Amino acid sequence: MTAGLLMFLVVTGAAGAILLAAIAATTPELRRKRMMRTLAVFTGRLDAEPGRARAGATGSRLERAADRIGALLTPPGDRERLNRMLDSAGNPPGWPMTRILRVRPAAMVVVSLLLAATGHALRGSPGTIAGAVAGLGLGAFLPLLLVWNASIKRQEAIQRSLPDVMDVMVIGVEAGLGLDSAMDQVARNTRGPMADELHRVLQEMRLGVSRSEALRALARRTTVRDLKRLVTALVQAGDLGVSVAPLLREHAREQRVRRRQRAEEVAQKVPVKMLFPILFCMFPVIFVVIIGPAVIQLLKTFEG
Repeated sequence: MTAGLLMFLVVTGAAGAILLAAIAATTPELRRKRMMRTLAVFTGRLDAEPGRARAGATGSRLERAADRIGALLTPPGDRERLNRMLDSAGNPPGWPMTRILRVRPAAMVVVSLLLAATGHALRGSPGTIAGAVAGLGLGAFLPLLLVWNASIKRQEAIQRSLPDVMDVMVIGVEAGLGLDSAMDQVARNTRGPMADELHRVLQEMRLGVSRSEALRALARRTTVRDLKRLVTALVQAGDLGVSVAPLLREHAREQRVRRRQRAEEVAQKVPVKMLFPILFCMFPVIFVVIIGPAVIQLLKTFEG
């Protein structure tokens, strides 16, 4: 038992050290380092800080090795799916694709060591092997699961905020603003994923992309069906030259109805979700309180 506990502590300590090394390897560069490297490109003094360059050589080698392993673990098809998930998640600035690919090998090692230590403490050598194998698979998919979870939450936030955004756009268009100006007002005066998406659409239009292409790109980045239908209607209205004010008003009314229907659906699911907690948590306590005194009295009667 003591040997097993000692092995568990040793493996856990090694896993913690590897985790710290992985965090150090994946930490973004300091602002001063980025500025000095940019200045070195223009001045030609690539060896302006040789000491710092030597200090970061080990980290650079670890990063390159992690990049190669991550590239081997992620084929082109998985990269495309990961890119779509990142678009749905809003492309978090702290988690670009390169960092996710770099984190996957470190996550595999850390999770494998932790599960191997846990399996060794529970079942010995068979548990160690099973925990290590399971940790490799779980560590490989853990960063992808985190990105997928972030994308799901962001799409749910877009769906919740879409009726309010539609109301604001209807007010702007009916007040005399154009569609682009109404989207700009929403992007400036509101906060949330929907405002960020409209801001990105406007930025793409300022860079020379047509409105229809920017809106189609928005539809490809989202999984919300209501937003996809709205984008399709706006693109068709722009191609046919139809006024967008009645279109936006109708979609806003429909979005309010759908939001009420979703709220009613969630409310109807509450009794079903509460059934099992009531059966396994509340009913036993109620039975003990109600039947317990009678059972005690019967036991005393039979003993007498």
